[in-house]
Amino acid sequence: MSRDKSAKASQKVKAQEIRAQEIRAREIKAKDIDKPAEKPAKGVIAVTPPNFRRERALFKSGIWPVAGCDEAGRGPLAGPVVAAAVVLDPNRIPRGIDDSKRLNPEQREKLFDKICATASFAVAFASPARIDRDNILRASLWALARAVRALPEAPKQVFVDGRDKIDVPCECEAVIGGDGLVLSIAAASIIAKVTRDRLMCLLAEECPGYGFESHKGYSVPEHLEALDRLGPSVHHRSFFAPVIAAREKHQPWTIKRELDLFSVEAQVDIESSATL
Repeated sequence: MSRDKSAKASQKVKAQEIRAQEIRAREIKAKDIDKPAEKPAKGVIAVTPPNFRRERALFKSGIWPVAGCDEAGRGPLAGPVVAAAVVLDPNRIPRGIDDSKRLNPEQREKLFDKICATASFAVAFASPARIDRDNILRASLWALARAVRALPEAPKQVFVDGRDKIDVPCECEAVIGGDGLVLSIAAASIIAKVTRDRLMCLLAEECPGYGFESHKGYSVPEHLEALDRLGPSVHHRSFFAPVIAAREKHQPWTIKRELDLFSVEAQVDIESSATL
């Protein structure tokens, strides 16, 4: 009988302990909820992901489709600029979309597949030849406009990353830092970046030795060393400074030099023409 009483007493004590723990947990949880959000540490900038507010506002006002567009590859010494335009489905937006520069390659690849499966998109390229002819800014804007025009359904509004509007047959708004603010632009940045990275890996097989598969054409030391050693390939942009230096070393006949009026050659030409 005494054993039954002690067992019941023990169970009662355990129940009281459990109850006390539950109450304590609730108090802690309530404090956490009421506690104001912690400010970022000094010197740390809080980064918020892009959102769909601008697109949704237009959608609610009857303006749709709305596209976001961005490009990848303005800075490299080799390869094309790749532009993408994306119209997200408001009811099927993949989670995790962000500025492609904030994502690692694995995240970009996964989101690329999700965006392609749920959104409407188009891609356009500006070749190194066009970049050489038009300059990098004009070639990029041309590719962005082509991507928008290639969408399956013409958009009624376009958001483009940067300060320059593009030549499209609809309303266009340029958003500085748009890939970190506007969700459709961020989605386009992922499509453009992954497409270009894949293309540069293919060019690496065609032109081995430059390391396109790793640096994707950017001017890292490995690329500059290969450029100095091998000279430019057909995929290099002829009028970027490091490429000009490599052309002067390996392909001097491709460099057009303007005659300096104070050079020896110029003086000879002047004297020759004076005697005629």
